[in-house]
Amino acid sequence: MFAEVAVPVAIRQTFTYRLVGDMAYRAQIGCRVVVPLNKKLLTGFIVALHETLPDELLSTEIREVEELLDETPIIDSAMLALTRWMSDYYYAPWGECIRAALPLGAAVASEQMLTITDAGRAELAHLSGGFAWSSAKHQALELLYHSGTINAKELARLMPKAQTASLIRTLKHAGFISVSQHAGDSRLKAKLQNAVRLKSLESGVRRPLSNIEQVDESNGHSTTGKPGHFAGNGKLPAEINAPAINTSEPITNEPAKSRTKKRLTPDTEPQTPDAAKPLTEQQQRVINLLAESEGAMALSELLEQVKVSASVVRTLEKRGIIEVFAREVRRDPLAHLKQQQMALVKLNDEQQQALDLILEKIEQREYATFLLHGVTGSGKTEIYIRAMMDATRRGLSALMLIPEIALTPMFSRRLRAHFGDAVAILHSSLSDGERLDEWRRIKEGEARIVIGTRSAVFAPLQDLGLIVIDEEHETSYKQDESPRYHGRDTAIMRAVSAKAVVVIGSATPSLESFHNAHIGKSTYIRLETRYGNRPLADVQAVDMREVFKKYGKQTTFSDDLKQAIAETYERKEQAIVLLNRRGFSSFALCRTCGEALKCINCDVTLTYHRFNSSLVCHYCNYMRPAPKTCPHCDGQYIQYVGEGTEQIEAKLKEMFPDMNIARVDRDTTRKRGSLEHLLMEFAAGTIDLLVGTQILAKGHDFHNVTLVGVISVDVGLSLPDFRAAERTFQLLTQVAGRAGRGSLPGRVIIQTYHPEHYALVCARGQDYEEFYHREIMFRRSMHYPPFTALININVHDKEFDKANAAAMDLAKELRDFATDASLRVLGPAPAPISRIKGDHRFQILIKARSRKRAREALDFGIRRVTAAGHNPRSFLIEVDPISLM
Repeated sequence: MFAEVAVPVAIRQTFTYRLVGDMAYRAQIGCRVVVPLNKKLLTGFIVALHETLPDELLSTEIREVEELLDETPIIDSAMLALTRWMSDYYYAPWGECIRAALPLGAAVASEQMLTITDAGRAELAHLSGGFAWSSAKHQALELLYHSGTINAKELARLMPKAQTASLIRTLKHAGFISVSQHAGDSRLKAKLQNAVRLKSLESGVRRPLSNIEQVDESNGHSTTGKPGHFAGNGKLPAEINAPAINTSEPITNEPAKSRTKKRLTPDTEPQTPDAAKPLTEQQQRVINLLAESEGAMALSELLEQVKVSASVVRTLEKRGIIEVFAREVRRDPLAHLKQQQMALVKLNDEQQQALDLILEKIEQREYATFLLHGVTGSGKTEIYIRAMMDATRRGLSALMLIPEIALTPMFSRRLRAHFGDAVAILHSSLSDGERLDEWRRIKEGEARIVIGTRSAVFAPLQDLGLIVIDEEHETSYKQDESPRYHGRDTAIMRAVSAKAVVVIGSATPSLESFHNAHIGKSTYIRLETRYGNRPLADVQAVDMREVFKKYGKQTTFSDDLKQAIAETYERKEQAIVLLNRRGFSSFALCRTCGEALKCINCDVTLTYHRFNSSLVCHYCNYMRPAPKTCPHCDGQYIQYVGEGTEQIEAKLKEMFPDMNIARVDRDTTRKRGSLEHLLMEFAAGTIDLLVGTQILAKGHDFHNVTLVGVISVDVGLSLPDFRAAERTFQLLTQVAGRAGRGSLPGRVIIQTYHPEHYALVCARGQDYEEFYHREIMFRRSMHYPPFTALININVHDKEFDKANAAAMDLAKELRDFATDASLRVLGPAPAPISRIKGDHRFQILIKARSRKRAREALDFGIRRVTAAGHNPRSFLIEVDPISLM
């Protein structure tokens, strides 16, 4: 028997391995296996099984599968089909697509194991005789001699000052050590907790009488419990980690409530309780509480409530009255949310008509896509929730995708209020354990509603009936590393195969989605009024050229914005100030020699962060202390140019010392839960003004916000990207929608040096149709999406000449294929940022009227240049690029 295996490496092919022993009949499609690839062991996924192979393959050496990790498939046929489509459409390795669809930790990496040889022992004796104790070679051989076999990572940990990779190569080359590869442990681990329960009545346990002799048993000693063992050596922890999930307990098996592991017998065998021996008062309290609970209790909870030591529990266990066992504990990322009851609001006529169209398709169990185009505050979320309710009433499941992790607390509260524990959450900020537990709940059918960011599109929901994609225009739905998939488009393909309904909603739809609705690919639904007939915010553009003329210098805040902030505060209302650039200053400039301080790895200037006095690259995270003198000329006059959110916050605090002002950007929200805490404080009214980046423009519902100020929108308009105007219009319209969402009217002030640009003119009037008309003319004339298929190829290498040569050769092959006007090849040209993370970068752009034609050209070109000897990993391919930066 042979297995066709997809391995998560940067190679677009599958590999065939031989199944030996009982694996030949245990293996199933969708199971994980550990397989050798080159000199490493990697986790792969069985995508096909073959009893025989063609003669030409049988004549080659076929390596064997090392280990079968699952007894039942970890990924089903529908998800395999979806990931196969992703691989083909986005030109990504199938194994990487499958790995993206599974919880973090599903792929078991190999470990490099080191063992000392006889020659190594002889060398160690020689080194010890010469007293060369300080040499790294001596230390390494000494560690290996005493350990027998050691992991390379463990060796690096024990020798932090040594270059262990180089040392291992040296020792191996000399024959002093042997190096082998072994499959590492899976990071998919269940969390176990010590629990206690009464034994059955048949074992002789009965409720004790009230008047019993009280005996003092307060030795105060407690014991340590491991999974399967409760023997005394110090403590009894409440929670412990279980061994890695393996073939004896696949992560796809029985429901969580039945996944308990019976404890091993304690060192002392339980005895039948002696009826003549009375229970102590403390033992009585333990038994009474367990009897009242009518089930098992967490050991930590029991000890806390009864106020006894663990020795009391140990004694009862030895007498056979109770048993202590390890049970699985769910890590709930929403446990901190208070369960709230939230009444459904009455829908207006627009909302009800939209909902009726959606429910009709859910009832018919047919695939359909709806574009729900509603102005900000029009009540799209209420339609989503009712559609989910209808789906669950019909026994179907529902998936809701949101663009940012920052939005999950708000939406999670609303969904938990209506659906309770049936809601699961998936996003990258969860711990590995939380993500695993939520994934298992979904797979086992305990959670029928899933909310999450881009990767939640792979949630293993069964009977999927509805997919909601909120703020579908957001660029965060596109993955920026392999596999470079788009969450919205992948969700639509999943819905096609599941015969589910898709609702994509936005106040500012992407041009592609709006165009598809108008040519009949989806059903268009328009919500033109805010809920409760609240008016849209009044939008004012301030021409900063006039402000400059007035003051004779560049200023951060116009008089209009400063006055509006002061008036808002006096009315006890709240304000938001948006600047889509973090840090204190954009770059540092030497006024003596004129040099800007740049990143050593990237062709960009370093951003100054005052809170830790550092210069940081926002592309590779290179950091250095802010210099006192110029590193180029030793000049002493360093000027910090440009403004970021950190500087805006500082200036506002200086102007309005009585206001409580906070900042929301990546620097202030690194700690888990910090963003949610800040937004909760703002919603509660304890923060008067919030300064932040575009994270504040998305989906938040703050009813006391009546003013939004936007600083320096012109940077986005000047980017060399065909979507620059679209993104600017969307950002301005979305952030304007944060004002006036309650009973009070809203006001928006946009500061700009280009008030006549059509993106700003349309954003002021929140006129999407006019913007679409202007922008679609530009796209059509310049042959950009949605009128052409676009593939961006980024060619990169540490060496400039290699990157340039590879780009030139690929462009030539593509042009040789492009024999007619239906396909155009642009480039190669240096990328807008020509070096990132030490790699020189060139860009090639394929434009084609037919997507099939574009793919054929790409296949032809990549095949030719890799056959000519260019490294295939030098070509980063992005289908349907969101940005050309």
